[in-house]
Amino acid sequence: MSVKNEVLHILELNMGKSVSGQELAEKLGVSRTAVWKSIKSLEKEGYIISGISNKGYSLSPASDVLSSKGIMAYIRDEFKDISITAYKTINSTNTEAKLQAMQNAAHGTVIVSEEQTSGRGRMGRTFYSPSQSGIYMSIILKPTLSITDSVLITTAAATAVCMAIDKFTELEPKIKWVNDIYINNKKVCGILTEAVTDVESGIVNSIIVGIGVNVKAAVFPEELKETAGSIFSSNEGGCIRTRLAAEIINNILNVCKNLGSRDFLDFYRERSMIIGEKIKYLKNNQWFEGYAQDIDEFGGLVIFHDDGHKEVLHSGEITVRKQN
Repeated sequence: MSVKNEVLHILELNMGKSVSGQELAEKLGVSRTAVWKSIKSLEKEGYIISGISNKGYSLSPASDVLSSKGIMAYIRDEFKDISITAYKTINSTNTEAKLQAMQNAAHGTVIVSEEQTSGRGRMGRTFYSPSQSGIYMSIILKPTLSITDSVLITTAAATAVCMAIDKFTELEPKIKWVNDIYINNKKVCGILTEAVTDVESGIVNSIIVGIGVNVKAAVFPEELKETAGSIFSSNEGGCIRTRLAAEIINNILNVCKNLGSRDFLDFYRERSMIIGEKIKYLKNNQWFEGYAQDIDEFGGLVIFHDDGHKEVLHSGEITVRKQN
């Protein structure tokens, strides 16, 4: 690990408190000059570090910069062996995660970035991913699941995100089946789940869970202003992204330990914004109407029709048709 990353790690663990340059140098076995150069490099990257004579260096809580060491500081001890790679900018964390998965990256590997230039959503859509306002990350998972059960991963991830938001707010986010998180009727998070399959055997080797969270207010493009929102306004939240990212990772890895129990589905149902609502859904390039009745044990959406018949969706596009 570089001196700069070591310095950052110590400052993050003591955020808001002063750590002397001499103490940093002694802990790391380097010169005071090396510490000073690391501090200057971190400041150029956007970290807010104050240097007070006779006290030392202090990392401001307002330094909401995503870093691997910063996130790792909040990862539970049982998951400390995972790999986290942080980027300032990347085309797509899911694209990078798929490349690493094909190179046999381990279960729990995380790719996170401050910004995505080609963020991807479901149905081939783009995901707006501006710098310094969101969390854009992908997690490589290797659960023991059949391809038909893979939708459980998406529902589990949605539950994990809601629980993480619950920890830091009282907003009680809602879930729009299957992969979107809403607060105050505005979308604040999208989840894209993709499988990496062995071409010869057809076996799913890894599942990539891409998560994009709008944490702080951003200037959304005109086409998104009516539908997109954020968890916090621009002057709220403080240094929250690092802790929120870590909590999402903790929750996903925890629920993946026992996906077969399906315990998380009760929470998913409780937070559903569509159960009991009339919906339109896209199937085989045609739109149909029905009532969202339940989420089944595989994460499928149970739809009830006026003529009495039921069907279950395991993928697709839906819109809620609110009743007057």
